[in-house]
Amino acid sequence: EIGLPLKHYDAVDRIGVLVGVLFKGRATVRGLARIKVDNEDYPTVLNEIDEAVEFFGLECGGKEALAAAERSREAILSGSLEYFRRSLALQDAALFLVKEAVVDRIAQTTQDIMKLLNIPIRTIAADKLEASLIYTRFHGISARSNRLVNLIKPRKGDAYTELLDLCRNTYCVSRERLLKMTVRAHMDKLKDQHGLVGMTRLSSVFLIRLCTVETSLFLDFFGESVSAGNKRNTADATTLATQVMSEDGTYYDAEFQAYLNNLCNALHRTVRRGLVTVLDLDTLCQIVSVLREERGQASSSPTTMAAARAISTVIEDAQERLIFCANNALHKEVIRFRATPSDLDYPGKLMKEQDAEDAVQKQLQVYESWFPPMRSVLKILSKIFRVVEPRVFEDIARESVQACTRCLKDGAAFILQKSGVVHADLFLVKHLLILREQLSPFDIELRSVERQLDFSDAGKAVSRFLANRNRRLFSMSTENALVTLLREGVSVQESSVDSKRDLEDALRSACNDFIEHTSHNMARDVLNFSSQCKGSEGIAEQAFMNAESVMGMLQKTLENTNSQLEGILAQMSLYLDNPATQSILLKPVSKKIVRALEETRRVIQGTKDGVNGWDIDNRKTSMSMMNAIEAAVKQAAKGSSSSKVANT
Repeated sequence: EIGLPLKHYDAVDRIGVLVGVLFKGRATVRGLARIKVDNEDYPTVLNEIDEAVEFFGLECGGKEALAAAERSREAILSGSLEYFRRSLALQDAALFLVKEAVVDRIAQTTQDIMKLLNIPIRTIAADKLEASLIYTRFHGISARSNRLVNLIKPRKGDAYTELLDLCRNTYCVSRERLLKMTVRAHMDKLKDQHGLVGMTRLSSVFLIRLCTVETSLFLDFFGESVSAGNKRNTADATTLATQVMSEDGTYYDAEFQAYLNNLCNALHRTVRRGLVTVLDLDTLCQIVSVLREERGQASSSPTTMAAARAISTVIEDAQERLIFCANNALHKEVIRFRATPSDLDYPGKLMKEQDAEDAVQKQLQVYESWFPPMRSVLKILSKIFRVVEPRVFEDIARESVQACTRCLKDGAAFILQKSGVVHADLFLVKHLLILREQLSPFDIELRSVERQLDFSDAGKAVSRFLANRNRRLFSMSTENALVTLLREGVSVQESSVDSKRDLEDALRSACNDFIEHTSHNMARDVLNFSSQCKGSEGIAEQAFMNAESVMGMLQKTLENTNSQLEGILAQMSLYLDNPATQSILLKPVSKKIVRALEETRRVIQGTKDGVNGWDIDNRKTSMSMMNAIEAAVKQAAKGSSSSKVANT
């Protein structure tokens, strides 16, 4: 044990000649090394140097003591401190041999390849890339480099860490110099040959393959040693994954992942330049759909996550462009829409629909008969539904539905003047029903909270601020005058926006308007008469209860009902295809008229003979006419195509 430290002194004195280092006093002279990294005894020499560094470092106090001694000109390096300095010099010399064998060899090989292939002036065809010198030359130096890397990788110390980092950085920089222009050129070529959509799929497949091959080559240099009989499978990304990422999800080699990111960014560069000129929503939707599919493939293995990250970046750009174009289209086709007479040619557009000969043409005519703003809203929403984030889609849908509802109301107002109240009501009911039905598959809330700053109290708050002569401007508490000014002068107003509720309210209002207008068109006199009866006392003696007048009113209503019903049913069939919907709208009309008839019937039954010309025959005739009116409206509410009742 007494002589055990002597072996470290002996090792330092002996190994200096092997690694080409001579010590003359405080000076260190470097020369040619006698030992080579390929020698069998090189690992033993490296072990002896490491043991000496550790031993003398503990004896003298380590690098801090050495640095302090070198700063002091009067200090004399001797004993363990001097041998610690020498052992570090030996370690640097020994590792310099590894640097020459790995780092310098990688750099020199890169220069040779670039010179032979005339890179970056010339690029390599993608189908010949894996068989080119870019890969064959590196495969040729990988075995020796891997053996040396695995020799220094388990060892501890700043020198080993720095050497490993230098090896990785040199490798990554060299590979990027060789491949960067080739990858970019291939992306541009795919874009020119296949267009933006086809290019996104083909380039994604190319990048996934490139990441797999590059990872395999990187592991040939820096991965675990592989015996000759167990060659690493370059095509199996799953097999490589365990050597790339740890169980906690972190990568072993961040520098290599950064290098792959730089290569894969060529996709982002090429696609982004193409996206800025694309205005077609269908093209943008296809790009996002293709990229999402390819991202799923790339995300399946840690080996190809660099490609997945690049694809995700491109997806974000494509979605941003898609949202911009969708908003532009909605603003142009809905918010700033100015209807022409042909756009509001109702019921003319619906009559063209019925003239269609075959089913396909009829379906196209149905779509063309929709009001243009609503058609644009549904078309755009159906395109972007699955290719943008749900929250973004909901915001766009909410704003577009609000704008579309306003356009429909404006269109109904124009049709009211042109074609009448029934056509205006049915136009609004038809389109609001279609809008609600077409939005239901999206399963969205269309609800949000809008916040606005309210400065209504700012004037008073400023007046109080100026009037306060003891205001504290620099206080760090809540009594600070500026904080008080902001708190009292500015408030946040919140308002809830629910486009789905607004749509339902608009539909309900349109249906009520149709019910009100239709019932008055069919039985206005009966409705007015029943209203008069409810608010009068001594009804039988009132002038409006004259038998002849009442019977004339009932006769006119019966004739009007028979004439109006056929037209209303025809108009409803024109606007509303579903008989059940027609029946739902007509039932309230029927109930309202029937209630008015019941009130009228009750009043007539209460009349006395001789008063206002009433007698048994008059009452009987009146009851018969009311029964006929009631039968007609009830029959219409059941969905009958026509409802004529013989005049009694």
